[in-house]
Amino acid sequence: MSAPHEGDDTLIFAVGIEDTAIEVPLRGSGQRLDEYELTGHLKQWREDLTRAGDTGATAIRYGLPWHRVNPAPGVFDWAWADEVIGHLADDAGFRVILDLVHYGTPAWLSGSFADPGYAAAVAGYAAAVASRYRGVVGAYTPLNEPLVTASFCGLRGVWPPYLSGDHGWASIAVAVAAGVQASVRAIRDADPGAQIVHVEAIQAYYTADASLAGEVRVQEQRSELPTQLILGQIGPDDPMWAWLAGHGISETVLHRLASEPARPDVIGLNYYPELSCRELVRLDGTVVHVAYDGGVERLEQALRHWHTRYGGPLMITETAVEGSAEKKRAWLDALVASLQRIRAEGVPVQGLTWWPLMDLVDWGWASGGAVVEEFYLRDAASGQPRPVRPAGQPGGPVTPFLRRMGIYSLRDGGDGRLIREPTGLLQRFRAHALGEGARDGEEAR
Repeated sequence: MSAPHEGDDTLIFAVGIEDTAIEVPLRGSGQRLDEYELTGHLKQWREDLTRAGDTGATAIRYGLPWHRVNPAPGVFDWAWADEVIGHLADDAGFRVILDLVHYGTPAWLSGSFADPGYAAAVAGYAAAVASRYRGVVGAYTPLNEPLVTASFCGLRGVWPPYLSGDHGWASIAVAVAAGVQASVRAIRDADPGAQIVHVEAIQAYYTADASLAGEVRVQEQRSELPTQLILGQIGPDDPMWAWLAGHGISETVLHRLASEPARPDVIGLNYYPELSCRELVRLDGTVVHVAYDGGVERLEQALRHWHTRYGGPLMITETAVEGSAEKKRAWLDALVASLQRIRAEGVPVQGLTWWPLMDLVDWGWASGGAVVEEFYLRDAASGQPRPVRPAGQPGGPVTPFLRRMGIYSLRDGGDGRLIREPTGLLQRFRAHALGEGARDGEEAR
């Protein structure tokens, strides 16, 4: 995960396995959201890691479910983690970027991210993991996507602790920032050689409605606020300090965040061209976010911005499109060309991560079939904004909820087991990863 040398045109190609893990049953459905369980990875992890190696990737973003490793306060169960981490590092030979928190906390942390003991608990977990895998795991992501965590857990009350509104968003954003700062200190104390990869979601906004220009600026400020809190960049003179204080955050907490900055070694950015870009429009008297395909153009704008504002190195830590193998290959080819182009400008982007390696289960499955995303889509026929439609029926099988974003697709094997099948993206990704460029004439599946 070292920064590319000047003149080095080699990109890191990584893959990731969707690892969202929320241990407690969700309100309204009673279901837990554990992607490793839903996709069968817990039982097929060895085969899945072999598949990861077959892509030609040299690095992997991989998550440890916090609740499995740390099932009670001060109690750690290393049996499964030792086996998997050992296989990743030794047998598979991957450079491992280990996700520590991916949207969920253990059930024993009753207030989840809003629990008064959250920062100390997550730092203790981070210290234990980094101590155990010192010299084996090369890099850590303390918490995946603070921005999305604040939205789902704080703004819209989809996941625990089910806060809502601006007060809820501010509370979760500040809590996860404090947790990241504490985790970074703990990791570096336990393993000074480990790198920190801060992973955040890109959200790019625009509007064709001049009256909404101010709202675009508000959304842009909010989208980077968790990162700025982690970096200690929000001081009393920043307008967001007053905004946070006005939404229930004490100045003592804000001073502590400003005085204890955590600087990552790499800033990872997650970008899905069809999901990360939002147009703000008025609909029935309210302002809604409509997702649109921003392609490589909006990604390059974001990369230049993050490099100018926060430095580098950078990495694309998640990206994919949903659909046919042909569509996925086209996005991969365009992305690789874009990253090579922007690196030539001097923007230090280390590489890219296709996420997920295998199709994932839409998060709506664990919410009783409800749509959990906050954005709208444009109707293909009318061009008008419409809500996202439910993927399947409440309490039904996971197969209608499968998101076709993987290098490998998932298929119902008829016995409750999801079978993995390579898509037509596999050979294209492997060719890029091995430095052979894109190959034509591959059959889409």
